[in-house]
Amino acid sequence: MAYHHTIGKKTYQFSDLKTLLAKASPHRSGDVLAGLSAESYEERVAAQITLADVPLTVFLNEAIIPYENDEITRLIIDNHDHAAFILISSLTVGEFRDWLLKDQTDTLVLKNLAPGIMPEMAAAVSKLMRNQDLIAVAKKCEVVSSFRNTIGLRGHFSTRLQPNHPTDDPKGIAASMIDGLLYGSGDAVIGINPATDNPAQVSNLLLLTDTLRQQFDIPTQSCVLCHVTTTLELIKQGAPVDLCFQSIGGTEQSNASFGINLALLDEAYEATLSLNRGTIGNNVMYFETGQGSELSANAHHGVDQQTCEVRAYAVARKYRPLLVNTVVGFIGPEYLYDGKQIIRAALEDHFCGKLLGLPMGVDVCYTNHAEADQDDMDNLLTLLGVAGCNFIMGVPGSDDIMLNYQSTSFHDALYLRNVLGLKPAPEFEQWLIKQGIMNQGGMLVPQPDPRLLKQMKGLWTK
Repeated sequence: MAYHHTIGKKTYQFSDLKTLLAKASPHRSGDVLAGLSAESYEERVAAQITLADVPLTVFLNEAIIPYENDEITRLIIDNHDHAAFILISSLTVGEFRDWLLKDQTDTLVLKNLAPGIMPEMAAAVSKLMRNQDLIAVAKKCEVVSSFRNTIGLRGHFSTRLQPNHPTDDPKGIAASMIDGLLYGSGDAVIGINPATDNPAQVSNLLLLTDTLRQQFDIPTQSCVLCHVTTTLELIKQGAPVDLCFQSIGGTEQSNASFGINLALLDEAYEATLSLNRGTIGNNVMYFETGQGSELSANAHHGVDQQTCEVRAYAVARKYRPLLVNTVVGFIGPEYLYDGKQIIRAALEDHFCGKLLGLPMGVDVCYTNHAEADQDDMDNLLTLLGVAGCNFIMGVPGSDDIMLNYQSTSFHDALYLRNVLGLKPAPEFEQWLIKQGIMNQGGMLVPQPDPRLLKQMKGLWTK
């Protein structure tokens, strides 16, 4: 179906829904690189005005990647909840934006609606929203997940403790883990990016983190972010796997570039679930995404990078994950050029993921060759805290010495909790208080129990 809009004497033509979505997307370097972006500000406005008048029902009948060519499209269409969709079925994209911003559209309404929203609908409405709109609606979405603690409750804010080391040195990783715990970090997950995907090495890291968890009875979960096939192998060997991790994309072809498909994820999900290691919940999957991954794999099918990103959330939603993390600035300036583009993309991702019912976190990050700095990240961190983001990263000093990028530190999480009055996951908070790391008011204790420090130092020096 073709679309058009006239501004003055110029008529802008958009050959199909896919093209319209791309032209309506806020400016970013990845879409320019792919040749999909609007060629002028006026064309972008024309596309947004046109998109605002598109009925949501059009998305049910016009697949932006053909059904027969892509298993993600089939997943989206086959799993669409038509009963939930009825609530908004009479709306256009523009009317959907206005409806989302109404006070009457509250947390419960959005929770019940989530299965009825297709990713492309969420992407479309986000393109018509200002940053404050994205924040206001995301704030109303409460998505709670659980394993050994409860993540995503309103008034709470969690962190992934990320103790990476360039050589996977156990002492270096243990030191970073202890450092993070003493700063109140690690309630979302203690998650290590391994320097190698070698199963024996990954198994050693799993044993290290699980030993720490058990020794101090920490109500959290651990994960080594290896490939899903490595996790499956380790599950068969009896390794202490809490969560199954995988990077995912929004097209079948991009997932193939990651070495995965839905059948493999099905197998991994069932295998991890069968371990029954969760104590208060059974959300066992951890997914990471990022705008631009489809373009970098030449697997975008002419779809703009933000819409591709939101299609990846359909994959995540299938497996009821504990955590979904958009690693927003990690791929580099070829896809998100500067701080402004990174901030916008992060707010879009968080909004769209929450709208689809996902427990969204954001890696507030940038690479050293991007036109961004720590002030940009401070701004984004604060905006995400206001928007109700479930979790961020906790990296020693905010400088990941293994992945070579800039993220957020243990101190950044403390800042956000303090200025916004947020607390860690409740079970983890009680552990911090019991261990003398944090007081009842949520502040770090200046001098933790020396016996605890001695015990932790013993683990570090082994």
